[in-house]
Amino acid sequence: MDTGILLVLGLALLPAFGNFAGGLLAEWIGPSRKVVSLALHAAAGIILAVISVEVMPRALAGASAWLLALAFLGGGGLYLIIEAAIERWQKGAPSGAGAGAWMVYVAVATDLLADGLLIGGGSAVSSQLGLLLALGQVLADIPEGFAVIADFRDKGVGRARRLLLSASFALPVVGAAVLAYFVLRARSETLKMTTLVFVAGLYVLAAVEDMLREAHEGAEDSRWSAISFLGGFALFLIVSGGVG
Repeated sequence: MDTGILLVLGLALLPAFGNFAGGLLAEWIGPSRKVVSLALHAAAGIILAVISVEVMPRALAGASAWLLALAFLGGGGLYLIIEAAIERWQKGAPSGAGAGAWMVYVAVATDLLADGLLIGGGSAVSSQLGLLLALGQVLADIPEGFAVIADFRDKGVGRARRLLLSASFALPVVGAAVLAYFVLRARSETLKMTTLVFVAGLYVLAAVEDMLREAHEGAEDSRWSAISFLGGFALFLIVSGGVG
């Protein structure tokens, strides 16, 4: 098998593993909503750092700013369309804990799909960029997985089913990463960078908006929330500097 594909598969499994590990941690310690809120603030800080530190500077060096701006808006627009479709589906679905759990599942699967697209697209640019994006996402997915299990528990999902759903999140991230790598690896630098920024637009809204909304709903903001957010951003800066 192509070594590039093996690398992409390995990198794509990192966010899935992080999400699952965060879920196991939540099963073990039974987190309060305050702890979940702090974890989600940290994850949001990491995600903003991934986009602003790694994706945007490289993209601006390889494509027109106007093209990248349109791509970013397009990715965000796609997320809004997906969100509207999910909300419409939720309104038409039967009420109850089961419907709520599936809403959580679809939202997290969308986040991990974006993770996979970023990893595959980044790996098509360079293995180092793919590694940095994967490391940033695994750091963010640990608190996300932590929060997801807490949500599943609140909605009455049994432990065995919670863990099975958490493990199944590997499918969207791996599938999206392999697809993006195959499609982009022989394409021009401009197309690669434009695609990365398009996915970044989707990723920022899917991850940051959802995470911060859930964090605010779970517990009231405090100075510790701000410190967690700043700490997440700083943590990825350290990781990026070390790998770079």
